[in-house]
Amino acid sequence: MECIATIRESHHADPTHPPKRSEVVINLDHQATTPCHPSVIQAMEPWWREQWGNPSSRQHRLGLTAAAAIGSARERLAGSLGIRSDELIFTSGATEANNLALLGHARARALSDGEPGHLISVASEHHAVLDPLLQLKQEGFQITLLTPQTNGLLKPEQLEQALQTNTQLISVMVANNEIGVIQPIRELSDLCSNNGITMHTDAAQAYGHLPLDAEELGCALISLSAHKFNGPKGIGALVVRGGTELQPLQWGGGQEQGLRAGTLPVPLIMGMAAAAELSIQDLEERQARLQALRNQLWTDLKDQNPTIELNGALQPRLAHNLNITVPNVSGSRLQRALRPRLACSSGSACSRGEPSHVLQSIGRSRVEAEGSLRLSLGRDTTAKDIDGAIEVITSAIRTLTQH
Repeated sequence: MECIATIRESHHADPTHPPKRSEVVINLDHQATTPCHPSVIQAMEPWWREQWGNPSSRQHRLGLTAAAAIGSARERLAGSLGIRSDELIFTSGATEANNLALLGHARARALSDGEPGHLISVASEHHAVLDPLLQLKQEGFQITLLTPQTNGLLKPEQLEQALQTNTQLISVMVANNEIGVIQPIRELSDLCSNNGITMHTDAAQAYGHLPLDAEELGCALISLSAHKFNGPKGIGALVVRGGTELQPLQWGGGQEQGLRAGTLPVPLIMGMAAAAELSIQDLEERQARLQALRNQLWTDLKDQNPTIELNGALQPRLAHNLNITVPNVSGSRLQRALRPRLACSSGSACSRGEPSHVLQSIGRSRVEAEGSLRLSLGRDTTAKDIDGAIEVITSAIRTLTQH
């Protein structure tokens, strides 16, 4: 769902020219993507070569073996969410899942209700939600985007006041991809169910990092992406709870219950299932460790740079996220100063180079948004990385503010 925003110098990206030890970049951009874990790569390997069958080809052993593997992976992923296996539809990632959920369900509801209705989301959502809503607006749907509080959180009362008699669908992400705040999804879902409204949530940044159960979330539609939790890129899923109507976005071979045509990528699906199991196994320990490192990062940065400001509530927040604004510093100059030694971003990696709409939605000016940093830790982040990041950021801020 996101693409890398901050890159190394061009020669560092050349596999024939690996970086010297002194040139190694500290990676704190794990919300853009994560490295595929070695155990995940191992789980995928046989399905690229020896077991290369098409799961839709049921006339021979290769196809049957692939189909059985898909069934097993689907069961494992469904079990991690507390859903039936037939409630999980594989997609190319969370962007496609969001499009299928929003476009597919809104159009189905318009057909059953006789006309396009009212849809609600939040101004701080990812573009993979906001852009499909813009498309639906062109199709005659009424769109309301709620403004979050300055801490990034949405109050259930805000949603309740926005409801209309023709409200059909609401979309609010579990955890924000830039400021990491965790929304009160269960309370929002209860409002929806009490009013006959469908609830969708983009859980791309949450699944694999928070304990998630579909029944506890209460959402009819849930979007997932494997590369956010050390799985492969190019695979994700949409949870479609029983009784939720969808229109497909593409047609072809009738795969995935006719909702998502196309040959299933068996290696990627096996990798997603392996990554999910890996993330669940050490979730509690990993989150405690990353939260301690994140808190150290914030505390030490604030001690050494008293003017920096936190974006979003510190709690409830993803353990591996920190987002700060550096006042009175050029954002482009700050990024250039950091790039040789630190990989981070100033917002969503798919923000098209524009200042973060998320930060502006919580009251930051355009200039403040440009001078902000999203620092996101990963499973391999160490205390040494945090110390190095503090040194690099502090040095850059002092150099820029002295001039």
